[in-house]
Amino acid sequence: MHALRIATDAPVTDLNLPLTDAHSAILEHVGSPDAVDQGVYHRRAVLHIHGNGRTLGLPQNLAAWALASAWRGMTLYPLAGPVVVTGRTAAGDVTALDDDLVQHVQAVAQTVRDTLSEWRARPPASNEAAIGELLAYAARDIASGR
Repeated sequence: MHALRIATDAPVTDLNLPLTDAHSAILEHVGSPDAVDQGVYHRRAVLHIHGNGRTLGLPQNLAAWALASAWRGMTLYPLAGPVVVTGRTAAGDVTALDDDLVQHVQAVAQTVRDTLSEWRARPPASNEAAIGELLAYAARDIASGR
Protein backbone atom coordinates (compact mmCIF):
# COMPACT_ATOMS: atom_id res chain seq x y z
CA MET A 1 0.00 0.00 0.00
CA HIS A 2 1.48 3.34 -1.06
CA ALA A 3 2.02 5.89 1.72
CA LEU A 4 4.41 8.76 2.43
CA ARG A 5 6.59 9.59 5.42
CA ILE A 6 7.30 13.25 6.21
CA ALA A 7 10.44 13.72 8.32
CA THR A 8 10.71 16.64 10.72
CA ASP A 9 13.19 18.41 8.40
CA ALA A 10 10.62 17.98 5.56
CA PRO A 11 12.04 15.25 3.28
CA VAL A 12 9.30 12.97 1.98
CA THR A 13 9.92 9.24 1.62
CA ASP A 14 7.77 6.84 -0.38
CA LEU A 15 6.61 3.85 1.65
CA ASN A 16 5.14 0.57 0.54
CA LEU A 17 3.22 -0.59 3.61
CA PRO A 18 2.13 -4.22 3.93
CA LEU A 19 -1.57 -4.81 3.44
CA THR A 20 -1.86 -7.28 6.31
CA ASP A 21 -0.12 -5.35 9.11
CA ALA A 22 0.10 -1.71 8.05
CA HIS A 23 -0.36 -0.52 11.65
CA SER A 24 2.89 -2.15 12.84
CA ALA A 25 4.79 -0.66 9.92
CA ILE A 26 3.32 2.78 10.66
CA LEU A 27 4.39 2.50 14.32
CA GLU A 28 7.93 1.77 13.14
CA HIS A 29 8.00 4.63 10.62
CA VAL A 30 6.82 7.24 13.14
CA GLY A 31 9.23 5.88 15.76
CA SER A 32 6.59 5.03 18.33
CA PRO A 33 6.59 1.67 20.08
CA ASP A 34 2.88 1.68 20.91
CA ALA A 35 1.02 4.97 20.38
CA VAL A 36 0.08 6.54 17.06
CA ASP A 37 -2.59 9.19 16.80
CA GLN A 38 -4.62 9.42 13.61
CA GLY A 39 -5.44 12.89 12.36
CA VAL A 40 -8.08 13.24 9.66
CA TYR A 41 -7.53 16.65 8.07
CA HIS A 42 -8.67 15.58 4.59
CA ARG A 43 -11.57 13.23 3.92
CA ARG A 44 -9.36 10.92 1.82
CA ALA A 45 -6.22 10.94 3.98
CA VAL A 46 -4.96 10.12 7.46
CA LEU A 47 -1.90 11.57 9.15
CA HIS A 48 -0.39 9.03 11.53
CA ILE A 49 1.39 11.02 14.26
CA HIS A 50 3.63 9.87 17.12
CA GLY A 51 1.23 9.57 20.06
CA ASN A 52 3.69 11.08 22.55
CA GLY A 53 5.81 13.19 20.22
CA ARG A 54 5.08 16.56 21.79
CA THR A 55 5.41 15.20 25.33
CA LEU A 56 8.77 13.62 24.47
CA GLY A 57 9.99 16.87 22.94
CA LEU A 58 10.34 15.57 19.38
CA PRO A 59 11.05 18.32 16.85
CA GLN A 60 8.06 20.01 15.25
CA ASN A 61 7.09 18.76 11.83
CA LEU A 62 6.38 22.00 9.96
CA ALA A 63 5.66 20.29 6.65
CA ALA A 64 3.04 17.97 8.15
CA TRP A 65 1.57 20.88 10.15
CA ALA A 66 1.36 23.12 7.05
CA LEU A 67 -0.22 20.30 5.03
CA ALA A 68 -2.81 19.48 7.72
CA SER A 69 -3.57 23.18 8.25
CA ALA A 70 -4.01 23.77 4.50
CA TRP A 71 -6.25 20.73 4.14
CA ARG A 72 -8.34 21.85 7.12
CA GLY A 73 -8.33 25.52 6.08
CA MET A 74 -7.22 26.80 9.49
CA THR A 75 -4.15 27.05 11.70
CA LEU A 76 -3.82 23.84 13.71
CA TYR A 77 -1.85 22.80 16.77
CA PRO A 78 1.82 21.83 16.24
CA LEU A 79 2.68 18.30 15.10
CA ALA A 80 5.85 16.65 16.37
CA GLY A 81 8.03 13.87 15.01
CA PRO A 82 7.86 12.03 11.72
CA VAL A 83 4.39 11.61 10.21
CA VAL A 84 3.08 8.90 7.88
CA VAL A 85 0.34 9.90 5.43
CA THR A 86 -1.98 7.22 4.09
CA GLY A 87 -5.22 7.20 2.19
CA ARG A 88 -8.57 6.74 3.87
CA THR A 89 -11.67 4.98 2.61
CA ALA A 90 -15.20 6.35 3.09
CA ALA A 91 -15.60 3.79 5.90
CA GLY A 92 -12.46 5.14 7.62
CA ASP A 93 -10.10 2.30 6.78
CA VAL A 94 -6.47 2.92 5.85
CA THR A 95 -5.70 2.56 2.15
CA ALA A 96 -3.18 3.73 -0.46
CA LEU A 97 -2.78 7.48 -0.85
CA ASP A 98 -4.34 8.90 -4.03
CA ASP A 99 -1.99 10.50 -6.58
CA ASP A 100 -3.41 14.01 -6.17
CA LEU A 101 -2.81 13.84 -2.41
CA VAL A 102 0.71 12.51 -2.98
CA GLN A 103 1.31 15.66 -5.03
CA HIS A 104 -0.08 17.83 -2.20
CA VAL A 105 2.29 16.23 0.33
CA GLN A 106 5.32 16.55 -1.92
CA ALA A 107 4.56 20.14 -2.95
CA VAL A 108 3.95 21.39 0.58
CA ALA A 109 7.06 19.65 1.92
CA GLN A 110 9.19 21.17 -0.85
CA THR A 111 7.69 24.60 -0.19
CA VAL A 112 8.47 24.30 3.53
CA ARG A 113 12.08 23.32 2.77
CA ASP A 114 12.45 26.22 0.31
CA THR A 115 10.85 28.72 2.70
CA LEU A 116 13.01 27.68 5.65
CA SER A 117 16.08 28.06 3.43
CA GLU A 118 14.98 31.56 2.38
CA TRP A 119 14.36 32.51 6.00
CA ARG A 120 18.02 31.90 6.81
CA ALA A 121 18.84 34.93 4.65
CA ARG A 122 15.60 36.88 5.24
CA PRO A 123 13.99 35.97 8.57
CA PRO A 124 10.27 36.70 8.97
CA ALA A 125 9.34 39.75 11.02
CA SER A 126 7.55 37.67 13.68
CA ASN A 127 6.23 34.20 14.46
CA GLU A 128 2.80 35.33 13.30
CA ALA A 129 4.26 36.48 9.97
CA ALA A 130 6.07 33.15 9.59
CA ILE A 131 2.90 31.18 10.26
CA GLY A 132 0.91 33.30 7.83
CA GLU A 133 3.54 32.97 5.12
CA LEU A 134 3.85 29.18 5.43
CA LEU A 135 0.09 28.68 5.49
CA ALA A 136 -0.41 30.93 2.45
CA TYR A 137 2.19 28.95 0.50
CA ALA A 138 0.70 25.61 1.58
CA ALA A 139 -2.82 26.73 0.62
CA ARG A 140 -1.47 27.83 -2.77
CA ASP A 141 0.19 24.43 -3.28
CA ILE A 142 -3.04 22.59 -2.43
CA ALA A 143 -5.21 24.84 -4.63
CA SER A 144 -2.87 24.69 -7.61
CA GLY A 145 -2.40 20.94 -7.37
CA ARG A 146 1.35 21.40 -7.60
